[in-house]
Amino acid sequence: MQTINSYDFKGKKALIRVDFNVPLNENFVITDDTRIQAALPTIRKIMKDGGSPVIMSHFGRPKNGPEDKFSMRHLVGHLSDLLGVEVKLAPDCVGEEVKAMAAALKPGEVLLLENLRFHKGEEKGDEEFAKQLADNGDCWVNDAFGTAHRAHASTAVIARFFPNDKMFGYLIESEVESLDKVVKNPQRPLTAIMGGAKVSSKITIIENLLSKVDNLILGGGMTYTFVKANGGSVGNSICEDDFLETAKNIEKLAKEKGVNLIIASDVLAADAFSNDANTQICASNAIPDGWQGLDAGPESIAQMKEVIENSGTILWNGPVGVFEMETFAKGTKEVGAAIVEATKKGAFSLVGGGDSVSAANQFGIAPGVSYISTAGGALLEYLEGKVLPGVAAVRGE
Repeated sequence: MQTINSYDFKGKKALIRVDFNVPLNENFVITDDTRIQAALPTIRKIMKDGGSPVIMSHFGRPKNGPEDKFSMRHLVGHLSDLLGVEVKLAPDCVGEEVKAMAAALKPGEVLLLENLRFHKGEEKGDEEFAKQLADNGDCWVNDAFGTAHRAHASTAVIARFFPNDKMFGYLIESEVESLDKVVKNPQRPLTAIMGGAKVSSKITIIENLLSKVDNLILGGGMTYTFVKANGGSVGNSICEDDFLETAKNIEKLAKEKGVNLIIASDVLAADAFSNDANTQICASNAIPDGWQGLDAGPESIAQMKEVIENSGTILWNGPVGVFEMETFAKGTKEVGAAIVEATKKGAFSLVGGGDSVSAANQFGIAPGVSYISTAGGALLEYLEGKVLPGVAAVRGE
């Protein structure tokens, strides 16, 4: 398999699939360029080696062909500033004019193709559309881990047209490498912290992780489904009554596999979903009517911290409380601090999933962990044990 470091890009047009699906404000100004920044090392490497990057991405969810608010023209200026060269913008992503623009690129010049999703063939995984995209380059570099779980034309199908000239970019390479350190060959003990509101959205991940982890910490809103499943009183706490049986099965499976399952024994409860609500610490299975658990309590936080700080590998996906409100942020902050502490002692720590990443950034934890994953759905599917089409296409699986 080719790698970005072993491939000779000199004089080549390198077709790079990136994820530039960034948020814009009402004036079409980028409000968070994390995803663009993440692709820069790959783009710069190709430019430095005398290649010409031809960059392609989806952007937003255009429904019926081209729409100005989803045009790459809103991104091209910022990309030019970051790369220090004037990036050319193609009028489309396929067609003779685009092909000619790509062919005319000199070494070090960069072309940004128009939004892939202006064509229905992209999401359909249409082979003819993939072939037209392939006409714009001599090799294909997949660096969009955020869309690696989609079998779209530009993320997977296109690989057929580059049997010997396909590879991962730096971002996808580091994402896969980091995830494999967690799911394939972790240092023991391996601890997963799964938070968030619902059991239903995490069932398959939890089930898959139970055959891999030594410790599983369940936090956030899903706590109360487990507590209620065991006959506890959860007051007005968020709870999925349809998943009580599922919660019991997960506990049974954890026991069978010898996994240390940690669910909060005490919580910080409030009489309203508000930063200014009245609060009290109570047992997680004895929350009074009219009150709801919104964070882990001091006993539970201490137990979580002890497990985390003695771990060899840590996966964090989801907060353990409503961290967006200062009153209920302590559990998530302390879990983050424990992860940083463990990392200092030599543990490998991976933080993934939107809310965990936001919390890590908000509380200044991010610089102290081993790896922050930028992917959403792709990360979760990888943790579920699914094959990702965008990864398999490059590996030739």
